Amino acid sequence: MLGVTLFRPGPEQVERLCALASAGFAAVIAFDNGGLPAGAAERLARAGVTLLSEGTNLGIAEALNRIAAAAQAAGAGALLLLDQDAEPPGDLAAALLTAQDRLRAAGIPAAVVGPAPAPAPGHKAPAYPPRPGAPGHGDLAPVQFLATSGSLVDLAAFARVGPFRGDFFIDGVELEWCFRAWSLGYSCYQTRAVAIPHRVGGGTIRAFGIAMPRQPLFRMGTYLRNAIYAWRLPHVPLRWKLAQAAYLPLQAGLYWADSGWRPAVLLRLLAAARDGALGRLGPPRDLPRDEPRDLP
Repeated sequence: MLGVTLFRPGPEQVERLCALASAGFAAVIAFDNGGLPAGAAERLARAGVTLLSEGTNLGIAEALNRIAAAAQAAGAGALLLLDQDAEPPGDLAAALLTAQDRLRAAGIPAAVVGPAPAPAPGHKAPAYPPRPGAPGHGDLAPVQFLATSGSLVDLAAFARVGPFRGDFFIDGVELEWCFRAWSLGYSCYQTRAVAIPHRVGGGTIRAFGIAMPRQPLFRMGTYLRNAIYAWRLPHVPLRWKLAQAAYLPLQAGLYWADSGWRPAVLLRLLAAARDGALGRLGPPRDLPRDEPRDLP
């Protein structure tokens, strides 16, 4: 089963989802987090897409949870997740199902299996740190976490690990969930047999050997808040917390410099850090309004 999250999709993204629906998946479920163009819902329904929505932006975590719940209710055993920007290779699902079967045969309980990340033009590809002490299996490598887009989730494992954190809303959702899966005896694996390009933000900020996505301020603030809050979670490894303690100030500084040293940006980042330390989570206060657009 295929699950796709939507937020203000453009005409080309709607058409891409319609094409995926006709590509032979058992079923396609999409969650509209707001801004679906007029007429697009009918177009998706005609293509065979089951469209879920609450009429507002619930965040990526809750959208994924709603998709997973619908897939479980339909009796699916595995769920391939994509975002609206994803351009998956035709063999993605088959490669991930094969990887999942190989891990099961080897007695490795994988909660999620994902493709290798590939750079999209003008975007930085994510990097998945290896999981120390976990066994590799041919071209399958254990990693600390994977991006949700492009990943195949075992729904039985999902039921045990629990849902994605809705109060994280958007950033760090997969990271926290994968660390939780590892802590409960499950694993996360990347296969080098297939790759998928990732687009995060509107370009890349590069300085001093560091590359990070250029994102809207509300996204950077939410990322910073959630990363700092994760320091209090026992299932997040100490090594990761220490690395983040060193890395986050550099990222925040580079983001501020890229903004032209605007005081308002610095104040927003400081407020995000405070919110993370105090556990003030949920939707960011400066979240853009979800206004629908018309399809041409």
